[in-house]
Amino acid sequence: MKAMLLMIAVMTTFAGMTQAPVENYPVDPASEVQPGVPKGEVLKFTFDHSTIFPGTWREYWIYIPAQYRPDQPACVYVNQDGIQWNAPTEFDNLIYRKEMPVTIGVFVTPGRVMPDSGAIALARFNRSFEYDGLGGAYAQFILNEILPDVEKQKTSDGRAIRLSKNGNDRAIGGSSSGAICAFTAAWEYPNEFSRVFSAIGTYVGLRGGDRYPVLIRKYEPKPIRVFLQDGANDNNKYGGDWWKANEMMERSLIFAGYEVNHVWGEGTHNHKQGTAIFPEAMRWLWKNWPAPVAKGNSKNEFLNDILIPGEDWQLVGQGYQFTEGTAANAAGEVFFQDIRNAKTYKVALDGKLVTINPDSKRASGTSFGAGGKRYVVAGATKQIISYDKNEKETIVADSFPGNDLVVAGNGNIYVTVPDGAAKPGRIYLLRPNGEKLVVDEGLKYPNGITLSPDQTQLYVAESAAHWIWIYKILPDGKLTYKQRYGWLHVPDTDENAWPDGLKCDTAGRVYTTTRLGIQVLDQIGRVNAIIPVPSGTPSNCCFGGANFNTIYVSCGDKVYRRKLKVRGCNTFENPHKPVTPRL
Repeated sequence: MKAMLLMIAVMTTFAGMTQAPVENYPVDPASEVQPGVPKGEVLKFTFDHSTIFPGTWREYWIYIPAQYRPDQPACVYVNQDGIQWNAPTEFDNLIYRKEMPVTIGVFVTPGRVMPDSGAIALARFNRSFEYDGLGGAYAQFILNEILPDVEKQKTSDGRAIRLSKNGNDRAIGGSSSGAICAFTAAWEYPNEFSRVFSAIGTYVGLRGGDRYPVLIRKYEPKPIRVFLQDGANDNNKYGGDWWKANEMMERSLIFAGYEVNHVWGEGTHNHKQGTAIFPEAMRWLWKNWPAPVAKGNSKNEFLNDILIPGEDWQLVGQGYQFTEGTAANAAGEVFFQDIRNAKTYKVALDGKLVTINPDSKRASGTSFGAGGKRYVVAGATKQIISYDKNEKETIVADSFPGNDLVVAGNGNIYVTVPDGAAKPGRIYLLRPNGEKLVVDEGLKYPNGITLSPDQTQLYVAESAAHWIWIYKILPDGKLTYKQRYGWLHVPDTDENAWPDGLKCDTAGRVYTTTRLGIQVLDQIGRVNAIIPVPSGTPSNCCFGGANFNTIYVSCGDKVYRRKLKVRGCNTFENPHKPVTPRL
C-alpha cells in the first residue's frame, strides 16, 4: 500500500510538472474601457474578388478612431486572423492619450475557397498558403486589393476613409502564422510597412520560415522595427521549436542592427501574453512617430567591408526594354546593352548617358580585352564581335549562339552557350588564333561567367539552379577540376536562384546577380552578404568609375549604380592575387 501511495504521489507530482503554466499577466490600463475616452467604430465587410488569391472569400473589419478626419490620411495597422488583442479598445485609449497616432485598423481573416452550394465538401483553407510562405504575394494582396477596398468604404456618418501611403505610417501584426505573415510583408516591402508586431511567431519549417534567421544576418539591413513575443512552452513539434525559433529571430535581428524589442514568458501557443502586452508593443512600435524608422548597422563583416554608410543606389537610366551585358573599359566608363531595342549605351565618367551604337545586333554578354577592345555576344547574328575604340567592328566568331563571355588577359575568350533543343549547355574556349573548343557541357543554362582575380580559375553561373561552378584553367586554356563552388539562396516562389552576371573584386569576393539581389560569396563559395536592388531582378553587373569602386547593375528596364568601399577586378588588367579566405 505504501509503495502504491508513493507511486501515486510521484505520478501526481510529475503530472503537475508537465501541466501548462498558469498565465496571469497584469492588465494594462489601455486594455480596459476608460471613462471619457471617445470610442471609435468597427465596420465589417467581406472580400471575394481577389486576383492574387483567386476564388477566396474572407471577412475583414475596419476600426476608425473617433479622432479621424478625412482631410488627413490616417496611419494604418493591419492584423491577420481578424480582430485580436482587444485592439479597438486599446487603440481608443492609446490614440486618446497620444501614445500612438490616429490609426485606422484593418483586421483581415485568411481566405477560404468555398465549396459549391449544397456540395458535401470542405472549404479549402488558405491560411498556411497565404501566411506561412515567404515571398511578396500576401503583401501585394494587402497593398493592392484590401487597402484599396477599405478606401472604397465610408464611416457610418459618411466620412471617406483615407489611408496614408507612407510606409512609415504603416504597421502590421499577427500571431503564430499571422505573425510570420506580418514580418514577411515588411521584409518584402520595407518601404510599405515599417513596424511589425509578432506574437508566438511561426518562424519554423512549415513553408520556409526557418530560413529567416540566416537571411536576416546576410541581407543589408532594412528600415523595420520589430516587437517579438513568445513563451518558453510554445509548440515543439514536427515543424520545429517555436520558442527557440523566436529567440533565433531576436538574436539575428540584433546582429543585423534592427530595432527590436521583445517580451518572453512561460506560456504556451496562445494569445494570453500577446493580448496583455499589445498596448506596450504599440507604444514602442510607434515611439517618436513621425520620425522615420531607420536602417540599422549590421555586425556582418562582409557588408561592412563592402558598403559605405549613407551611400545608396542611384538611378542611372530607365525606360529600356531589357538591360544586359554590363562591362567597363580601362577608363571606368560603363557600357550596357538594351537587348530588345538593339542599342548600346555608355555611361561616361561624368555620368552622362550616350547611345554609342544604335545598330547593335542585340548584344547580350559584354567584356573588354587587354587591348581596349569591347567584345560582345550578338544574339541576332549569332556572332562574337569586337569593337575598337572607334567602334570599328570585327567578326571574331560566326555561327555562335552564345549568351555571355569573358576575355582573359592572354586573349583567350570563354563563352557560355545555354541549353538548346539538341544540345546541353556548353562552355566554349575561343583562342586568339580563332580555334574554337567545347571545354565543358551539361550545366542547366550556363549564363554569367568571369575569372578569378589571379585568372587561374573560371566561375560560371548555372542560372536554372542555385549554383556557381568553378573550374581550374590549365596552361592551354582548357578546364579541369569542375566543382559546385557557390551555394545560392533561392526565393520561396522560384525553383532556382537565376544567377546571371558575375564579377570579382580585388579581394576575391564574387558578386552575382540573382532573383534576391546581389549575392556576395567569399573566396571559398559561401554567401556572406545579400544586397537587394531597388526594383526588378538584376541581370548583370560590373565595377566602373575612375577607381572601379562603383557597382553598376542592370535590372529590367533600369540601370542602377552604387559606390562601394571595394575595388572591382578587371580581367584586362594584370592578374591580381586575392586575399586568403577566412576558414
